[in-house]
Amino acid sequence: MSASLTSFIAFGALCAAVGLVRLIEMTISRRHQRALAARGASRSAERLFPAMVALHTAVILGGPIEVLALGRPWRPALGWSAVAVVLAAQALRWWVIRTLGAQWNVQIVASTPSHGVVTSGPYRWIRHPNYVAVFVELAALPLVHGAWLTASLGALAHVGILAGRIRAEERVLMSDGAYRAAMGDKPRFLPRAIPRVQGGP
Repeated sequence: MSASLTSFIAFGALCAAVGLVRLIEMTISRRHQRALAARGASRSAERLFPAMVALHTAVILGGPIEVLALGRPWRPALGWSAVAVVLAAQALRWWVIRTLGAQWNVQIVASTPSHGVVTSGPYRWIRHPNYVAVFVELAALPLVHGAWLTASLGALAHVGILAGRIRAEERVLMSDGAYRAAMGDKPRFLPRAIPRVQGGP
């Protein structure tokens, strides 16, 4: 078996694994939604969720298709760096899932005040670590085997979809006074280099 075929098979297996993780996450999400609904939470209507699912599917499938169609070679320096980024993004995503517990799901759910506001884990520093993880993962995954076109187009589309998704989510979140008090002053995506002193300017 040639080195190029071996690297392509490994890349395809990685993409398949990411797709499988997405399916597992959807199963977890549906279970959490049922539990939240039983406690009085309601799912918000969101027009961008189908587009988000379609984009994730397109990037996961598009990487291997681009490699086959355009002959993208395996470049070890780029490939292993991208693998490390994908794994780091996965670790952050599962940290988010573990931190939010039953409140985590893939759709926007308007929780009741009794659910509380999660400020632990990565939420100590930023409001949307989950979106950071997803964006970074999907940008890095095609680059594992040099599929830069899929990575670039996917990232551009993702920026547009996430902008609308986050606006819709924050309309729901910021309507809760407890959330505004606990999270409203935190940055969305990147921690501050110097944490603000409590009670300071």
